[in-house]
Amino acid sequence: MAQYAPTLNPPKTLIPKLPNPNPSFSSISTFRTPKPKSKNFSTISMSVTAGQNQQQHQKPPSLDVLINSARKEEVLGAIKNSLSHCLSETNLHLTVPGLKSKTRGKVRDVYDSGDYLVMVTTDRQSAFDRILASIPFKGQVLNETSLWWFDKTQHITSNAVVSAPDENVTIAKKCSVFPVEFVVRGFLTGSTDTSLWTVYNNGVRNYCGNALPDGLAKSQKLPANILTPTTKAADHDVPVTPDEIVERGLMTQAEYDEVSRKALSLFEYGQRVALEHGLILVDTKYEFGKGQDGSILLIDEVHTPDSSRYWIAHTYEERFKNGLEPENVDKEFLRLWFKDHCNPYEDEVLPDAPEELVRELSWRYIFLYETITKSEFKLPSTEEPIHDRISRNVARALSSLT
Repeated sequence: MAQYAPTLNPPKTLIPKLPNPNPSFSSISTFRTPKPKSKNFSTISMSVTAGQNQQQHQKPPSLDVLINSARKEEVLGAIKNSLSHCLSETNLHLTVPGLKSKTRGKVRDVYDSGDYLVMVTTDRQSAFDRILASIPFKGQVLNETSLWWFDKTQHITSNAVVSAPDENVTIAKKCSVFPVEFVVRGFLTGSTDTSLWTVYNNGVRNYCGNALPDGLAKSQKLPANILTPTTKAADHDVPVTPDEIVERGLMTQAEYDEVSRKALSLFEYGQRVALEHGLILVDTKYEFGKGQDGSILLIDEVHTPDSSRYWIAHTYEERFKNGLEPENVDKEFLRLWFKDHCNPYEDEVLPDAPEELVRELSWRYIFLYETITKSEFKLPSTEEPIHDRISRNVARALSSLT
């Protein structure tokens, strides 16, 4: 499916600076270091109420209930036991007959099987076009979250999924991938150099062909959802306007029109489903390709905590009115920690992410999956090495496809 730029310098161990408090979370337990002046990192503790149409949908469980439940203790125990067993790298081309090549993305390892692509979602955590850490169970969460959304969005667009033979694997149709990522945004926020809030705060009022009004505040809902496409460069994504996409020959006008309609429809649907489950889908990115029959297909991932930003719906309005950061259930707090402790764009060596942050992020990803899908995340067995399990399942699936 999508081709990914090679990763930049993987993290090496430095002595990490002490973490600053993150105002986005209410405190129930703290991130501690042995130094006396250390500050606290707060974990999630807030109640969720469902959004619109609550009467027609099962009420999501309260976060407070989940925080203090035996379920969370079970998950955290599994996370702790798996910290040294993350799926950080795969080499299926050495273990599965018929796989011709490997392309290593920031998170996914993609293998060419001839007729299909085998996509393995690893536990690598990326941001700032860098690999920051490995997060237990992250790959399984992303893969299974995407599969859930792929299934739920078939009324909007076809997708490239052929099968999912393993918790971390999707086998997909080969596509000619459009070299454009369709980023859809519903709120003015972000922390990276290309985030909408950063460019808006620097005075930009026309971004990727969108006219933005003066007077907006960080985390404010935009007057309407907008598309801010980007193109792939050697080491980062570059914002681009719709006219530039067509002028450069990246897509035809008809292709752009169809994909942009689908992207906005996917986002609106995702926002509606998220709100019904007590969450706000803030922004996300989509990738598309053309199948061998010329049809446009949704590829890569959909509405995952890697590709999307989620906020807690119940507390958003009050926190926004009080000038507080929204409570989020995505990787934003990890981005902020690295921005606080290094220059993630320029430093050759990055500090190790603290273990408490790694465990917290893993839990949040699993919580998001269970909140969205209303199903229990299946913790993988530790009896068989994960790479052996994936190799066995992929080999079996490919033999059935030939």
